[in-house]
Amino acid sequence: MAAARGLKRGAFPDVSLAFRGLATVVPKVSRVDNTSSFLDKVPHRKHPGIVHLNSVSLPPKLVEAAQFLVAQSSLRNLDKQTKTLTNYLWSRKRPIETVDLRKKAERVEQQLRAQAHQKDALSEADEKKLQKKVMNVIRKTTYHWEALNYTEELSFLYMAARMDGIFAAVYRALHEIQKRVPDFQPRTLLDFGSGTGAVSWAAHSIWGKTINEYMNIDHSASMLDLAENLMKGLSKDQNLSFPGVYFRQFLPVSPKVKFDLVVSAYSLNELPSYSERVETVQTLWRKTDSFLVLVENGTKEGHQMLMEARDVVLKGTDKVVYDPREPHIFAPCPHHLPCPLLTPNRVLPCNFIQAYYALPFSWNLPQKEERFSFLILRRGAGKSEEPWPRITQPVLCRSRHVHVHLCCPDGSLQHAVVTAQKHGRDLYRCARNSQCGDRLPVLNPEGEQLLEEESSSMDKDAS
Repeated sequence: MAAARGLKRGAFPDVSLAFRGLATVVPKVSRVDNTSSFLDKVPHRKHPGIVHLNSVSLPPKLVEAAQFLVAQSSLRNLDKQTKTLTNYLWSRKRPIETVDLRKKAERVEQQLRAQAHQKDALSEADEKKLQKKVMNVIRKTTYHWEALNYTEELSFLYMAARMDGIFAAVYRALHEIQKRVPDFQPRTLLDFGSGTGAVSWAAHSIWGKTINEYMNIDHSASMLDLAENLMKGLSKDQNLSFPGVYFRQFLPVSPKVKFDLVVSAYSLNELPSYSERVETVQTLWRKTDSFLVLVENGTKEGHQMLMEARDVVLKGTDKVVYDPREPHIFAPCPHHLPCPLLTPNRVLPCNFIQAYYALPFSWNLPQKEERFSFLILRRGAGKSEEPWPRITQPVLCRSRHVHVHLCCPDGSLQHAVVTAQKHGRDLYRCARNSQCGDRLPVLNPEGEQLLEEESSSMDKDAS
């Protein structure tokens, strides 16, 4: 077959990749077997690169508390209101910067002058008309970001609409830390923009035996009251569901106060400007002793905000260095290079999906999915972390071969076709049992790549 013959050739010039849309780069890998330390005699469906989860369930106490609050609520049309809020939050974009707004206004003004073929100076009246036209165009074509005032009512709607999805996304991100670094046992947690407290519930579900301090920070007093009520639940004595939970409106001022685990989930877009996002990320990184976890919507906007935060931490723009340990990207990127999805020609989001059992409200489906983007940064490089590529799209299993799309340690995106004949039975079985978001256990010690042409021919031969 053409595909099989292509695997035996050496690397082709880059021009062939651009010319042939179906060309596929397959990393050169070493064969592994069940007797090696790689699999350690575990089944392929549990290979060490797997980090995905099946449907996530919220803690029963949290579900009971949420059901009780909804049952006691006098708000009408909760189904429509929660859907409207969910759609609004999903479509929300970053606030445009003043400098960018001015540049846009200048471009619009130049276009309007060109359309009117006006080269001479305008009269005062015509100038005012032109400026009015410019403002009208800006209003119609510019996203109008507004700060959300989380009142008691809006906080309640947020809980009913988003708490279960946020819990699922955060739980998935924290699970990756637990799976890959089982020795990590955090004692303190800081949650910035804590909202309903879903992060504390997720962290407690994973490390409840070791965490003794859950610091929840949110500017909204109404949101903090709601989170505390959820934490108390249906308890008659009004004790919190687990000890060590604190609610504050402001971050601890001292840079010496640090936390083993720092999380900010769906909060960066609540900040009114790029400068405030930068300052906030810097502050959170200063307070991170081990892991910083950032989670946002799985949209272009959410992904780009995470990449902004990534650059802020990696470039180390702080004037005063409080911790000399270098930052390390733990997940999802297998490299510190620029994101290959953010190109001048096309911007694509790096996102993943987590299924979960939704809160049992009358308007909810039993199971739902949360599409999210995340970034995990670590203090100091891990000693035993393999530079395995991340699977970025759904795995396509075909007859005798598997298609996987990978974000690789060299900063490239590759579409690989894995077969038992060329890559070994174990790697092939590992690929078949992987899902989007998992890491594929592929090592490329020599840095060589082999090019497969006409990868679709295998599909044709199998059909």
